[in-house]
Amino acid sequence: MKRLRLLTVTAVSLVAISMLTYCGSQSAEKQLLEIDKAKFDETSINIDNPWLPLKPGMQYVYDGHTIDEGEKIEHRIIFTVTDLIKVINGVNVVVIHDRDLSQGQLKESELTFFAQDVDGNVWHLGQHSETYNESEFVGGRAWMVGHLEGAKAGIMMKANPKPGTPDYSEGYAPPPYNWTDRAKVHKMGESTTVPAGSYSDVLITEETSDEEPGASQLKYYARGVGVVRVGFTGDDPSKEELELVQINQLTPEQMDETRAEALALETRAYVYATTKPAVKRENP
Repeated sequence: MKRLRLLTVTAVSLVAISMLTYCGSQSAEKQLLEIDKAKFDETSINIDNPWLPLKPGMQYVYDGHTIDEGEKIEHRIIFTVTDLIKVINGVNVVVIHDRDLSQGQLKESELTFFAQDVDGNVWHLGQHSETYNESEFVGGRAWMVGHLEGAKAGIMMKANPKPGTPDYSEGYAPPPYNWTDRAKVHKMGESTTVPAGSYSDVLITEETSDEEPGASQLKYYARGVGVVRVGFTGDDPSKEELELVQINQLTPEQMDETRAEALALETRAYVYATTKPAVKRENP
């Protein structure tokens, strides 16, 4: 998630040599990943990676702030795991609905798509985001692996993250989409306290992108929960900081509402004309 952009063994041993590729003029330091469909089966929607579990009906609320022209702006992220699944590039994915609010006003609504391979790595296969001005719809953009030339899947969470290992791609979309996020393990075994609770054995990742040179976003992951804190280092113009304040299990009525909102976003994205519509999963 950036802004909360919801997400190590060596890159070669992680998913096998066949899953690595150079893309265009990318250097070895900017190596991208090539998804191997053979690594995904009917269990790809059962995302139980201990650092990023994505169980349908779970909702995570984050409060914090950003800085805009020297002014501190209240910021809230509502991250909801829907009970929708979608097929992207032949892989069954889980549909996440993110809502980004600034000073109580909806600024961005986003669908993101994740799947877990048989080794336990959580992959990011694309997203559709809409922006708003004082809650009025402004426009949207979407990219998905296999439905945009040059787009690549990436890993949001490794199955076995370890300090001191190389950074890795969290996905890639060429201009004008410009998704270039990369991550690496920053620290492990840390502790942190947020309004939702106190956590030990915390994993911290450091995320960077070509669009924000010199800035890094720090994400704090607690086992069995996922992201509990977001911070920054370097020359980050927004200086975003977030804390997990609520963990909710949605009621059936709330799930119905979330599903309807996600499907409404989907119908407004032209790229979905090349994919089958998302559907409600059985026995979520």
